[in-house]
Amino acid sequence: MRKTSLFFLGAGAGALFALLAIQPRILIGAPAEAAGSDTYRQLNLFGDIFEHVRAQYVEKPDDAKLIESAINGMLTSLDPHSAFLDAKNFRDMQTQTRGEFGGLGIEVTMEDGVVKVVSPMDGTPAARAGVQPNDLITHLDNEPVKGLTLEQAVEKMRGPVNSSLQIRISRKGVEKPVEVKIVREIISIKNVRARVEGGDIGYLRITSFQGERTLEQLKAGVADVNRDVPTDKLKGYIVDLRNNGGGLLDQAIAVADAFLERGEIVSTRGRNPEDTQRHNARPGDITNGKPVIVLINGGSASASEIVAGALQDHKRATLVGTRSFGKGSVQTIIPLGSGNGALRLTTARYFTPSGKSIQAKGIVPDIEVLQDVPEDLKARTDTKGESSLRGHLKAEGDEQTGSQSFVPPDPKDDKALKASLDLIRGVTTNSAFPPTAKRAAN
Repeated sequence: MRKTSLFFLGAGAGALFALLAIQPRILIGAPAEAAGSDTYRQLNLFGDIFEHVRAQYVEKPDDAKLIESAINGMLTSLDPHSAFLDAKNFRDMQTQTRGEFGGLGIEVTMEDGVVKVVSPMDGTPAARAGVQPNDLITHLDNEPVKGLTLEQAVEKMRGPVNSSLQIRISRKGVEKPVEVKIVREIISIKNVRARVEGGDIGYLRITSFQGERTLEQLKAGVADVNRDVPTDKLKGYIVDLRNNGGGLLDQAIAVADAFLERGEIVSTRGRNPEDTQRHNARPGDITNGKPVIVLINGGSASASEIVAGALQDHKRATLVGTRSFGKGSVQTIIPLGSGNGALRLTTARYFTPSGKSIQAKGIVPDIEVLQDVPEDLKARTDTKGESSLRGHLKAEGDEQTGSQSFVPPDPKDDKALKASLDLIRGVTTNSAFPPTAKRAAN
């Protein structure tokens, strides 16, 4: 069965999904007949209320919307990550999971009611058409963007391959609007970006685990670093998982496995003991044993925490930054038949190799590094974490709040990155780097 993922949920946390086999269970604690009788009475009550609303509400309601709202109410009462996906949202989720779609090839955000270009992706239609960072897209096919949400604008920019889209751009320093016609192509979501820092350290930024090609892109990134830096000069790697909200369980397992030679990566445990699953590493380290530092912060959630927790527990990497988000649950995507969407249901908790649940706690870095946050951003750069979400699954033991999630846009101002570079180069020392089994016993 295919593992799937969705966009960020709650306070910026990504959902972690896996399709697991689900068997019908009988609730224990009351005779089956009594439990069934109570359930049917409640369903009859729901039916009575539904009919009253249909017949007597001041305006004629939409029956389908009433039922969908009732379903959503039931699921959201469970926890922040269980929900009903209508047919459109289910299709969007599948597109995100595949990691490919028909589009222009630009990363965008919303600013002052219009779409702002963060960056055109290399080799895409938008890049070839001359779209530039910080361009403001004001019109799509002559229709104003103002009034649309970011999601609605993105949906309009996506479309069938070989179809065209006329965009109007407001560009700083250019008096007249720039009109550009772009023909859509298959766009592959790039989850991994690699570069070389200072000629001797590989930097691997994993922005998401939502696509099925995350491991493939990680391997390509490592290959790029190895091509640019001779093995004898390569001092180590930095894996940046900051503000990575999560994604697919199998991709998180595969990425952790890429750095490990052996041992358990993660276990998932459902309501019943027989639902427990353990995932183990296979021999083969794509870095050939080079030192690894993993960067995390308050926006590192779910799949990111699986990778960070596995590498920390096995002493394969030192974690630098701030406490992670603390989403320690797994959601199952259950298709509901053609045109009916799907059910996203929390079915398990996951545990790091040492047996720790990070639910509503997060992962504590081995070395805490706080960033210098501009005054105007201080109120918006702390993530409260899973424990702040209403109805979250309770932690095993004391719960912890979130932490700082600000990453400076200029690498020169990035204190966590600089601290990691200095550690790998030996400019500074810390007992947590490199991690050792002896230190783990203390």
